[in-house]
Amino acid sequence: MSNDELLVEASDVVLGYERNIAVKASSFTIPHRKVTTIIGPNGSGKSTILNAIAGVIEPLSGEISVFGRKPGGRHSEVAYVMQSLAFPEGTPITVREAIAMGLYPKLGWFGRPSADDRARVQRAMERLRVTDLAHRHLDELSGGQRQRVYVAQGMTQRHEALLLDEPLTGLDILSARTIDEIIHSERDRGHAVVLTTHDLDEARAADWVILMSGHVVAAGPPAEVLTRRNLETAYGLGSLHASDGDFLDDPHIDGDHEHEHSRHQHPH
Repeated sequence: MSNDELLVEASDVVLGYERNIAVKASSFTIPHRKVTTIIGPNGSGKSTILNAIAGVIEPLSGEISVFGRKPGGRHSEVAYVMQSLAFPEGTPITVREAIAMGLYPKLGWFGRPSADDRARVQRAMERLRVTDLAHRHLDELSGGQRQRVYVAQGMTQRHEALLLDEPLTGLDILSARTIDEIIHSERDRGHAVVLTTHDLDEARAADWVILMSGHVVAAGPPAEVLTRRNLETAYGLGSLHASDGDFLDDPHIDGDHEHEHSRHQHPH
């Protein structure tokens, strides 16, 4: 894979928070202009990988590059939609205002949005089907509606890659279908999409998969990564169902390892 086809290149990268290692030394690549899923049990390092790609955390050792450069920075080409955005309860922020916050990397705190900027916000609301909610406050929305707002905020930011942390977990049908459409339309536009998931079917439907278990067990096309042997390595013997090839998360793994708001989910 040539450099212009790569979104991410990592070499012996070790990731964690302060002195707590979340991802042991791992080397992997993520292609540009493809949909990549990161899958593994709770606490396996999925969200930590996203944080490193976004530049939220720096490696404890090893190297990771995004588009051949150090990750992060105000003018990053990566839009990161986290599993939940922290707005204090009761904050009087409307849907339109929340989505317009995606303009911050371009405008900063005091820049005035141009007509093109306002059009980007409007297009994002239309694509995520939240236009009719524009003047509603975030705390008035359902979980699925809020997730669509957060994805719309990411879409408003100028980007070449979209990072999504468990974007389809626990959503209503309309929200899940809408966000799934975004994932595939982003790829069709020549952008990269990287998302974390607990769902084996979502992983199989991607172009590229990273299988996690405190380190990268395997990375590559789904058929090469999601083998029974690799899944047993990641999830442990007894985590697999012989009847249908699907699997369940190991209930003994503590999701707090990743410093994320983990929710124990079974694949659909």
